[in-house]
Amino acid sequence: MNAPRHYLQFNDFSCAEYDYLFSRTRWIKERFKRYEPHHPLFDRTLVMIFEKASTRTRLSFEAGMQQLGGSAIYLNTRDSQLGRGEPVEDAAQVISRMSDIVMIRTFEQSIIERFAEYSRVPVINGLTNEYHPCQILADIYTFIEHRGSIKGKTVAWVGDSNNVCNTWLQAAEVLDFHVHVSTPPGYEVEPERAGLYGTGHYAHFDDPMAACRGADLVTTDVWTSMGFEAENEERMRDFADWQVDEDMMKVANPGALFMHCLPAHRGEEVSAEVIDGPQSVVWDEAENRLHVQKALMEYLLIGKIEGDCA
Repeated sequence: MNAPRHYLQFNDFSCAEYDYLFSRTRWIKERFKRYEPHHPLFDRTLVMIFEKASTRTRLSFEAGMQQLGGSAIYLNTRDSQLGRGEPVEDAAQVISRMSDIVMIRTFEQSIIERFAEYSRVPVINGLTNEYHPCQILADIYTFIEHRGSIKGKTVAWVGDSNNVCNTWLQAAEVLDFHVHVSTPPGYEVEPERAGLYGTGHYAHFDDPMAACRGADLVTTDVWTSMGFEAENEERMRDFADWQVDEDMMKVANPGALFMHCLPAHRGEEVSAEVIDGPQSVVWDEAENRLHVQKALMEYLLIGKIEGDCA
C-alpha cells in the first residue's frame, strides 16, 4: 500500500502543483456555476474532525464533498472517543480504515501530524494554531481571479502574526511573491514557528501604513484568535493602531484588493468602510474555499486529471 499524500502545510505542494490546482479550481467552479454535475468522488467518504468551532470550514468541506458525489461525516471531539482520551494514533488507524479522506480542525500542529503519520488515507489541515493552508489556497485563487498571477506581487499583512499570517509567509516562498508584515511589538513573526525556509520573501514593518504602501493586496484577521480569548482585553489595547482603514488602502497600489478570512469584527481589525467597500473581495474569497477544496480533495484522491482543465 502506497503512503497517502497529505496536505498539512502550504509548503507540502510545489509551485507546479499549485498551478494545476488553480486551473482545476477554475474548471470545477465554472461547472458549478453552470449547474453541471461533477462526481469524480462518487461513493467516497470524507470524515471531518472538529476540535475548534467553524462555519466556513465545515460548510465548504461538507458541501464540497457532496457536490463531488461523495458523502461527509462530521465528528466533534467532544462527542467522540478522541475527547475522552483515545490516543490520536489509535483514532487515525480506525478512522482511516472506514473513510477515504480526513479533514481535521484542531489546536497544535503536532496533533494533525501524529494523526497523518498513522492514517491510511489523505489528511487535510482544516486549521491548526500554526497554519491554515486551505484559507490561503482560497485567498490566492481569489487574487488570481481578480488580478492574475500573484508572482512578484506584494501582500500586506496587518495585525497578529497568527496561523493565517504564517501560511501567507510559506505561500510567498513557494509561489515567489512578497509579504509585508506589520504587527504590534511583542506579536512579531517567529520564522521557525512559521516554518520558513528563509526570510527573502517577507519584511517586517513597525508602521502598518508603511507595510501597506505599494501593496497589491491588503489582508488581516481578528486580533484575538481561537484559544487566546484570555488575552482579549490586552490585545484590544495593543492592536488599536492596526485597524485596516481607508487611509491604509489609499497608500496601497491602485486597484489593490482587501481580504479577510472571516468572521470579521468591523471597527476592530478592519473598518466597515473597507470590508464593505469596492476593494473588498471577502465574499468571493469565502465562496472560493468551496471550490479550491473540491480541487484539493480530487487531487489527493485521484491525482492529476489531464485534459479537462487545460
